[in-house]
Amino acid sequence: MGVMNTIKRQFRPAPVLSREEQARMDDLDHSPDDLEQVESQSAELKGIAKDTAQAEPGVSAIEGATSVWGKKGRWLVIAGEEYKALSLILESKLTMHSELDNSTVYIYNNYSTSSFNALSKLATLSTAGSVLFAVIKPPIAKLSNVMGRGQTYMMTISLYVLSYILMASAKSLNAYAAGYILYVMGQSGTNIMNDIVIADSSNARWRGFAIGVSFAPYLVTPWISGFITDSVVNGIGWRWGIGMFAILMPFGASFIITTLLYYQMQAKRKGLVVRQKTTVYDFCSQIDLGGVVLFSGGFALILIPLTLAATTTSKWKTPYLDALIAVGAVLLIVFPFYERLVSKYPFMPPSYFKNPTIGLCLFLIATDSIGFSCTHTYLYTWATVARNFSARNATFYNATNGVMQCLMAIIAGVFMMWTRRYKWLVIAGAVIRLIGYGIMIRLRGASNSLFELFFVQILQGIGSGIMQVNLLVPAQISVPHAQMPQITALVVCFSFLGSSIGACIAGGIYTNTIGAALKNHLGSQATPALIETLSNSILGVAPAWGTPERTAVNLAFSDVLRYMTYTALASSVPAMFLAWFMPNHNLPDRNNLVEEPTD
Repeated sequence: MGVMNTIKRQFRPAPVLSREEQARMDDLDHSPDDLEQVESQSAELKGIAKDTAQAEPGVSAIEGATSVWGKKGRWLVIAGEEYKALSLILESKLTMHSELDNSTVYIYNNYSTSSFNALSKLATLSTAGSVLFAVIKPPIAKLSNVMGRGQTYMMTISLYVLSYILMASAKSLNAYAAGYILYVMGQSGTNIMNDIVIADSSNARWRGFAIGVSFAPYLVTPWISGFITDSVVNGIGWRWGIGMFAILMPFGASFIITTLLYYQMQAKRKGLVVRQKTTVYDFCSQIDLGGVVLFSGGFALILIPLTLAATTTSKWKTPYLDALIAVGAVLLIVFPFYERLVSKYPFMPPSYFKNPTIGLCLFLIATDSIGFSCTHTYLYTWATVARNFSARNATFYNATNGVMQCLMAIIAGVFMMWTRRYKWLVIAGAVIRLIGYGIMIRLRGASNSLFELFFVQILQGIGSGIMQVNLLVPAQISVPHAQMPQITALVVCFSFLGSSIGACIAGGIYTNTIGAALKNHLGSQATPALIETLSNSILGVAPAWGTPERTAVNLAFSDVLRYMTYTALASSVPAMFLAWFMPNHNLPDRNNLVEEPTD
């Protein structure tokens, strides 16, 4: 009977204790489970469960930690972010290593899919990863409010490790894809936790700079990763290139996790953390499980079939594709009504879209990401085929945009800190992006000089770096601290939904145009078998460099990439106009614009 009562309690809301009531319970040597009996004896405690959101354990823990860590603790956390990115040591000829995961695994995907003779499935894999990368962020952010920041970090790093093992040992594309799904979950969760902890430990004025500095290691890592990927691809192979991170990642993440757990424990010992019993019902309610399923399922069931339709031989004749898209559309239609009428803690409250700052941030960051992903999904493939770049040089070229983006994010953060404003930076970034895509149509081809190729990458990185940081901070300062993880996850979620849409578009363009482009440039030599081989692998199947046949292949791949650039140009046009309507709030010396300082 006692077991049944325990199970029943897990599926109904648990009462919430305030700090005063918790102290009273401690004095009486009661646990939170005793509250049900206490409520029947004390009328004073009957209103305890009215404000669950304010008593989320993770929020209470981080607020307690920030109140006890002082300047020393704050800098330890910031150092932990950098340490996680810079402290790993690579067991190879190269002696310097940083958080190379983002710079290398992305490259290894080209070789892993090629080894399974499935390069055309790269866009599908990228789309599925981008969708999951986006939609997993809101529940992870909510988990950090319920479990705590340090505990959530431990969970995401564990997903990382498991994914590396599965991907490195995969014997088929399906097995590799399964590991990649876990990899995306770990990467997405870790990234959103980085953003959340930065926002926890910085005020609105300094936050843009803090976010920019957190990406400082990426000013160095891509150049290192170029040598590493070249060495790995031509030596030990992509499997070992991925597998070594199963050892390196936990070591690199240990510093920030230890720091957060230590200060959370200190806050708990000082009575600054509210202890709350959380039932299964509370947990599912607080992470808005129903809303997450509707939102993530809806986008996944629309975007993934769109890519599959472009990569299956029967195209849209496959019946289940239409059915999946129809179900996805229904889920997205139901989603806003569920959030407004059913969800107690909606991860995407309708009120967010009534806020012009939040609404514009979400739209602008999505359209910016569509353009970036559309022009970069097959950029590495194009660089190795049409320009004959080595794995190292293709990595350098592919990373130039990201390096400049990180540098400009730091500079934009300094400008925000100095002026306390952000609107004109957003406008400047949107204009630069539009101009960059226009120039890219002309300067990204098989016959362009190296200077022209890298100039376009640098120009786009400048615009993207300005846009990204200036679209996150305004949204964060528009909500109270308890909702900060939620809005952070939502903005980044829309960024990666845009990326998934861009990858979906790129995959459709590649699959539907590469055959015709090869046939057009190769002429009578373009046999079906040759076209199939050239479009599905980059591992030594192209004709010898300098031959007329190779020149034809180069021109064909360049034509396809140009079509993708047209799409990116079109997606960037609305951003230039909508940026003018962005509110230009003053950035205060506190966490947000909603709450007054507690001290």
